[in-house]
Amino acid sequence: MSPSSDVFAAWLASLEAKHLRELTFREVSRSLRALSATYVERRHTLVDGAALSGRGKRAAFALFYGPLHHLLVAHIVRELPSALDRVPTLVDLGCGTGAAGAAWAAAVTPPPRIVGLDIHPWAVREAAETYRTFGLVATTEQRDIATVTFPKGRAAILAAFALNELTDMAREPLLARLAERAAHGDRVLVIEPLAGGVARWWNRWRDAIERAGGRADEWRIRVELPAIVAKLNRAAGLHHREITGRSLFL
Repeated sequence: MSPSSDVFAAWLASLEAKHLRELTFREVSRSLRALSATYVERRHTLVDGAALSGRGKRAAFALFYGPLHHLLVAHIVRELPSALDRVPTLVDLGCGTGAAGAAWAAAVTPPPRIVGLDIHPWAVREAAETYRTFGLVATTEQRDIATVTFPKGRAAILAAFALNELTDMAREPLLARLAERAAHGDRVLVIEPLAGGVARWWNRWRDAIERAGGRADEWRIRVELPAIVAKLNRAAGLHHREITGRSLFL
């Protein structure tokens, strides 16, 4: 299932209808500017849930960043060897709106069952709707991903734009746990923004993943942005000309 498919278009249409039902486009674009500033200038507030504080920011996150994350992950998993191998379960850590997890699961044949986990109740509800729209079997749960219990069987584990929102104390033990899962046959994919200052822990994790036989990549892809994303991009003055990210795959 490609990002250009009918189900992707239906998902975007449902997001636009839902989030612009009670908010004007101008309110959402103003909230997107504030949300972008939070990511760039006030990242320390993310651990307190600043990104999803208020209807405007939640709508901006769902309508703008969700589709961008989906497109990026859909591209990445098609480029990574074995990423599309059949697996029974996909654990979507810090699932947000479910956009990234849906992109990976929908690219696998047959799609795995998704376990979506996020500490924010709104994100859990939004992710459940996203998975359902993509026709994916999923369970969602409000959980702290730093202390998650992984399934016993083989799984793919995704942490897309989630680990940078944890404290150092919460994040670091996850590295050993994820590496152990990979050593027993799981596939682990970590994705974060390309900007160097976003994840100061990245180089340490990259070195550990590469020593364990994994790989690190940087991605810059040019795609035609969906109409609502392009419109918000212009209105908020963000000037996204490409979708970027970096990944660790083990």
